Amino acid sequence: MSDPFADIRPYRDEEVPAVLDRLLADRELLDAIASLSLGRVARVFPGLVRPAVRWYLGRQLRGVQDVHGMQMVIKHYVEKVIDDTTAGFSVSGLDELDVSRPWLFMSNHRDIVMDPAFTNYALHRSGHQTVRIAIGDNLLTKPWVSDLMRLNKSFIVKRSVASGRALLAASRHLSNYIRLSLQEERAPIWIAQREGRAKDGIDRTEPAVIKMLAMSRDKQTESFSELINALGIVPVSIAYELDPCDGMKAREMHLRRTTGSYAKAEQEDVASIARGISGQKGRVHVAFGTPLVGEFDGPDAVAAEIDRQIVSLYCLHPTNLQAWRMLQGDAAVVPAALTREAGSCSEADFRARIESLPAEQRPFALATYANAVASKLALRAAAEPPASC
Repeated sequence: MSDPFADIRPYRDEEVPAVLDRLLADRELLDAIASLSLGRVARVFPGLVRPAVRWYLGRQLRGVQDVHGMQMVIKHYVEKVIDDTTAGFSVSGLDELDVSRPWLFMSNHRDIVMDPAFTNYALHRSGHQTVRIAIGDNLLTKPWVSDLMRLNKSFIVKRSVASGRALLAASRHLSNYIRLSLQEERAPIWIAQREGRAKDGIDRTEPAVIKMLAMSRDKQTESFSELINALGIVPVSIAYELDPCDGMKAREMHLRRTTGSYAKAEQEDVASIARGISGQKGRVHVAFGTPLVGEFDGPDAVAAEIDRQIVSLYCLHPTNLQAWRMLQGDAAVVPAALTREAGSCSEADFRARIESLPAEQRPFALATYANAVASKLALRAAAEPPASC
């Protein structure tokens, strides 16, 4: 039978053993793992280290025959990340969602890998299905990266197409796949609210994402609002007390501001992924919103409601408030409704973290934390109090 989505869909159970065999034979993957684990020794003696890494990886994957088995291996590593790199992991809102329905979770985007990983872990822990994860092909720089992602239920968003016509076709193809996943295969979806991370800490939904989702609509039989209601869009707001990549983001934003452009170094996204996984995150909170229902007059209205929920649900940490005061001046008054209990990072440690960066980059690093407060204040100004977490 034809498989119209074979080019973008996650791997299926029957494909897993062959993909794992391919990964265990991939020298680039083995060398990458060795370099992360052993550093200079692996780079100087790759031929000696590689067999040991292959044996260790094979041991970790022993008995994995399907996607669920692979996800249970990944679950172990996510729990290790939570234990080693967070000061606490909390979740809200999931008890209000029907476990039997596949939802389309649309999340703010702060970290390449950990955003969907933490969402997935929260869902699994609460008895929900794990999600199929949208990932841009710009991140799949190596075949082994693509294999690993697709083993973990990732599907590919083609961004690196050559022409406008090809981009339109790829977007329609993606839209149809998401609709098939939700309504025929009953598989939930995770997708970011925008292309690329919100490096400046401003969480805003790109209406283009909603327009892409709407491409699956039959305009003769289904209204735009009927489509949105059928998709079951649930906003998700993820808040990190500390951003492991804050310095990298600050450098990029500074260069964009001062030079007008920024060219990523080779494998910079891979470095961001590694730092996002291994870096200290402080407390992490994942808040699930309520499904979008009702009448919407277009993509902008849908994006506005997603933004309202994500900002309202966002769990401010003391680091957010301290960064806002550091930018506004220490005399700035923080509304009582926005204050939080002490976090895991002291004020002195947070200030030292920021001051360790070049002086010209510090305002940009602070903005990655402070803009969440500014968004809350704008919501309050619109006469809607922020939700507590």
